[in-house]
Amino acid sequence: MGFAFSPNLKANVYEALRMASFFNGELIFFHVGTKTSEKVSRFMDLVKSSPVQPKKISVRWEIGNPVSVLLKASESFKADLIILGALKRENVVKFYMGSIARKITRRSNCSILLLINPSVERHPCQHIVVNGFESPQTKTTIEASFIIANALGAQKISLVEEISRSEVDVSVDDDRSLRRATLKKEKLSRREQTRVSDFVKKLPLKLTKKINWKTQSIFGKRGYSIGHYAKVVRADLLIMNAEKNLGFFDRLFTHDIEHILAELPTDVLILNSEKSE
Repeated sequence: MGFAFSPNLKANVYEALRMASFFNGELIFFHVGTKTSEKVSRFMDLVKSSPVQPKKISVRWEIGNPVSVLLKASESFKADLIILGALKRENVVKFYMGSIARKITRRSNCSILLLINPSVERHPCQHIVVNGFESPQTKTTIEASFIIANALGAQKISLVEEISRSEVDVSVDDDRSLRRATLKKEKLSRREQTRVSDFVKKLPLKLTKKINWKTQSIFGKRGYSIGHYAKVVRADLLIMNAEKNLGFFDRLFTHDIEHILAELPTDVLILNSEKSE
């Protein structure tokens, strides 16, 4: 976890400690900036004040560019996850230039957890929204979402298939064409729901038996639609596939993950499938 001495420091630290405890993982705190005795004392007091104390905790202090330092550290320590505090909405300047969280998300080879609602007191994770659109990574993402739901004690998962409007390319100008468009939507929805349901039914029963899961088809622009859905249903966590190799033009034109990063609907886990296998 990368941390700064911000107003959310205590909440971010407590959230990271809880995550490490839930997954029985090793937690490394990283501060990119000057190390002073005052900072060390303040930070360690925060860590010790937490009621949750994972077995393996360490703190690192380095000088340099935050993005480069955290990315290098994640590679060096073979991290499975980077945890970062994030803003709900970034302004236009940051959208194009890229905040620290955005840059790390684009370039990281491991999964990223962006926290927009950190809390000192734990707010149980109850509802997780997961992208279920057709992709080579989606099967792994769905399986990981059930593992995560069980670890966090979540009771509900919504597996969302985003269907592009271009797939329902039917001109509607009378009752007959409206019916044709409606039938095509229903057919596409059934196809996607069947595909995603088949994934879940093949998972071990121990992962799925305690989870109330459903599939949900939505029509619209990928990334934007699922982000809006997660916001409307007040999900506690949104899980998305990672996108790799975003070039210059990808940064100028909003893509799946970019829609999410532009206006975070809730806490977001961007899952690197290679790390989760």
